[in-house]
Amino acid sequence: MHCFVALMALLAPVLVDAQCQPTKAKPADPPQASKTTSTSPQFYDEPQFTVAGVADATNLGGHGSDTVVRTKESLAKDTVSLSKQAESVHSAAALAQEEKSLRQAIERDSNNAALHHQLGGIEEELKRPLEAVREYQRAAELSPTEPYLFDWGTELLAHRAHDPAIEVFTRGNRLFPNSVRMLIGLGVAWYARGSYEKATDCICAASDSNPVDQAPYLFLAKMQNAGVVPSVAVIDRLARFVRLYPQNALANYYYAAALWKPAQGTADAAVKTHVASLLDAAVHLDPKLGPAYLLRGIIYADAGDSSKAIAAFQRAAEVNPQMEEPHYRLAQAYRRAGEKGKAQQELKLYELSSKMAAAEAERERLAIPQFVVALRDPQPAAHPDKP
Repeated sequence: MHCFVALMALLAPVLVDAQCQPTKAKPADPPQASKTTSTSPQFYDEPQFTVAGVADATNLGGHGSDTVVRTKESLAKDTVSLSKQAESVHSAAALAQEEKSLRQAIERDSNNAALHHQLGGIEEELKRPLEAVREYQRAAELSPTEPYLFDWGTELLAHRAHDPAIEVFTRGNRLFPNSVRMLIGLGVAWYARGSYEKATDCICAASDSNPVDQAPYLFLAKMQNAGVVPSVAVIDRLARFVRLYPQNALANYYYAAALWKPAQGTADAAVKTHVASLLDAAVHLDPKLGPAYLLRGIIYADAGDSSKAIAAFQRAAEVNPQMEEPHYRLAQAYRRAGEKGKAQQELKLYELSSKMAAAEAERERLAIPQFVVALRDPQPAAHPDKP
């Protein structure tokens, strides 16, 4: 515990400085930004942490049934998926042989960053995250290219070392300011640490860096879907998502949700009409988009139209049986309509689906080891020879 407190104190200057500058003006639709370069810079700062081990799986923070915790885990997985590495189809035996060959090659050429990076990927596939993160770190230290820094940061993020991930992504962003995924990684790391405003600032900056890239919009949408009222900046970016991709069902749905959430019952007629048209477009483009039907039902219920609300909630549950909320909303709607039997049935379905979702989230959470982070040993201070 003392070690963790000391780490936080040492990282504080880095974390305070690791902030994306928000874009205050309403964003335009600029042309596509230049592609990220992977040219190796000529300097590298020593990291202020080291991964000392993995935590006891029975003593992890968070709770699997919490929506925000689930969103953090999901966003971390999505960030890892932005890596350009191809999925391996090798057997465990083949991976073990490849690991052996790589280690032999590293013995002959210990400063070969590509070998260390490749070994990091093999170790991750062999379910050895501690070895993997150390190899990714060594690769990034030897050759701090965009891919090497990003993979190191995502490995830290995936194993819940959020502050070290912020440090790595921040340095990666400084070295490669045109890297959209580096800004996404930094934003997700801030979100995982509980700093929603800093997180959305980073993802908005990523979107502005390359507006035609759909990834930042999807990350922003998932963050605001976790219950946080979206800022004006987030709403503006999701509006741009629809302008650029009017035939994208998710773009229409996410913008509708962002418009509705701040207003809800206080929305004026123009906003309600706009939201309804966006939802109509979303379900037309994707008839199985359950969340769009769910939001339709919520809006109908808010307007006091019980029959349409029930029909929309039923459709949401039908096209997406894994969703929990439609059953809860149906229970409320049936209770208001005086149909207590149906209300109780839907409430039981809601409780069952909630327990199943929580159990699955907990299983996935425990399957990912959490890194234990410690301070690096400080270098001894140089003292002049005494006379």
